[in-house]
Amino acid sequence: MSVALIILAAGKGTRMNSDLPKVLHPIAGAPMLHHAMATGTVLDPAHVVVVAGFGADLVTASTNAFDPTARVVLQKEQLGTGHATAQAKDALKGFDGLAIVLFGDTPFLRPETLEAIAATTADVTVLGFEAADPGRYGRLVMEADQLARIVEFKDASEAERAITLCNSGVVAAPAPLMFDLIDALDNDNAQGEYYLTDLPRLARARDLSVTVVQCDEAETLGINSRAELAAADAQFQRSARIQMMEDGVTMMAPDSVYLSLDTIIGRDALIEPNVVFGPGVTVESGATIRAFSHLEGCHVSQGVIIGPYARLRPGTELAEDVRVGNFVEIKNATLAAGAKVNHLSYIGDASIGEASNIGAGTITCNYDGVMKHRTEIGARAFIGSNTMLVAPVSVGDEAMTGSGSVITSDVDAGALALARAPQVEKPGMARKLFEMLKAKKARQSRGS
Repeated sequence: MSVALIILAAGKGTRMNSDLPKVLHPIAGAPMLHHAMATGTVLDPAHVVVVAGFGADLVTASTNAFDPTARVVLQKEQLGTGHATAQAKDALKGFDGLAIVLFGDTPFLRPETLEAIAATTADVTVLGFEAADPGRYGRLVMEADQLARIVEFKDASEAERAITLCNSGVVAAPAPLMFDLIDALDNDNAQGEYYLTDLPRLARARDLSVTVVQCDEAETLGINSRAELAAADAQFQRSARIQMMEDGVTMMAPDSVYLSLDTIIGRDALIEPNVVFGPGVTVESGATIRAFSHLEGCHVSQGVIIGPYARLRPGTELAEDVRVGNFVEIKNATLAAGAKVNHLSYIGDASIGEASNIGAGTITCNYDGVMKHRTEIGARAFIGSNTMLVAPVSVGDEAMTGSGSVITSDVDAGALALARAPQVEKPGMARKLFEMLKAKKARQSRGS
């Protein structure tokens, strides 16, 4: 059966105390909403519908950034989860596959859990979990192997409160049936809202089958405050680090390494302490990322050594055996195999050829105050320390620039370019100058 995902993302999240919609607050460098959408991709959904409310324009932009084919619908009034789900009805008109309702602020459902939900043959499926401390969760009341009803804590009897099987909120049913049951919901409750939790009761009243798929309690973690956001991020980091180490990545101090949702690191890569991986980073097998480096939006090939204290910004592509050393920043640049930028340099909007060496303090002057320009350096070139390359400019294969040069014109292959003022030496002038300065200082001291 084909699948449609309905992701509820309309809440403001008052406890977040933020102008940003709750589902857009980040965990591991990605909005919570993206975590939910990423998990859903395991089902290859035919449709993804995100229900937005507060900050709908921002939610729409974020949704489209992750999946341009997803639909965003608007819940103008906050009238409960049933009402929110109903807003997806028109978007799924004519779809008779399985609809699964997820929550944009519940980012840790595993793909295996969604696959288990999709594999059930019941008319309605609810995701539940055994709670260590059931607290005020809704209880799942079972009769034989069927879910009879969901009872909220405040409405539960003592016997029902003793139940530890709790409701996650996730529900699935064939789309026509789901919307038919939602149409039968009423808001006869203290909040005057329409709740998905009433669907099992309505389904059983029609002699339909209702089953429960169980997951680990940690998968159902919802985020409602900044403190919970931080705890969720920490949970993600612990899990992701453990998985990477099991996959063959070496982390010398794993608790100090920060990963993003989409970080990819290959087997036998070595990650030293205090490395931050922003979004969009791929590190291939056998690379070394030394301490206190920051990577974002870049690709690092086999045998590359980065850092310590290096920064790779978006658009950086490093081929095999490249060296990027301490206090080097690279942005929107490609470095061919064996190229080296080892010390105190900025390489932006540039391409560096195979086995070229970039001396300490080199800067590609890529911005003229209005536009960005590129620097092209050929293979086996040698760029002397403290060279300023004023783009647009190119340096040919096996060319060389003298230390301290300001290169404003193209340099031919094999040529040596020197662009600095001639050195002038004045014998004895240093002593005379020091004597003048000391005398001036003495006069100032007497005057005070």
